[in-house]
Amino acid sequence: MTLDQATALGRALPLTVIPAPGMPDRSIGSIGVAFRLGGDETGGQVAIVEHPFPPGALVPPHVHTREDEFSIVTAGAIGFRSGTDEVVLEAGGYISKPRGELHSMWNAGPEEARMIEVITPAGFERFFLELAEIFESGPPDPSMLESLASAYGVFFDPTWVPELMERYGLNSPFG
Repeated sequence: MTLDQATALGRALPLTVIPAPGMPDRSIGSIGVAFRLGGDETGGQVAIVEHPFPPGALVPPHVHTREDEFSIVTAGAIGFRSGTDEVVLEAGGYISKPRGELHSMWNAGPEEARMIEVITPAGFERFFLELAEIFESGPPDPSMLESLASAYGVFFDPTWVPELMERYGLNSPFG
C-alpha cells in the first residue's frame, strides 16, 4: 500500500479544527454546557461538550439508553454516584458512565469545577442545546423537560437528590 492509498483510506471525515473557546457556555439548570465537537463534525461517531459546575451544583440522577459517556475532570473536584458506588475525582481523573446505568454528578469542592464529556455515539449534544434553549426562557415547565428527556431516551430518578443535597450541602437541581 502506498502513502496516498493509506491517506485516502484513513480520511473518512474532513479535518475539523475548533478554535478555543468555541461557543460560549450556556446554562442547563444547575450546570453549564459548552459545545466543542458534535455529530456533524464527527460523522455521528462522537460528541464532546464541556460542563462547568458552580459550587453546590448537582445533576439529578438519570439513565441514558442510547449513549455511553466518558468524563474527564479538568478543574476542581466532581463527585460521581452510580448505583451504590461513589467517587470524587479531581483534575486529571477519568470515569466511564455506560448507558443503562443510573448516575449523578455534583461539584464536590468550594470552587468551580469543570469536566469534558465524551459522548458516543453523537446526538445527545443536541439534548443539551435544546435544554439550554428551554432554560433561556425562564424556569422550565416539568412536562416540557420530561418530554425532551423522553425524546432523547433519558430517564430521571430524583430518589437520591435529597440525600446527596444533605450529605454534600448541594443546591437543588430543580431550582
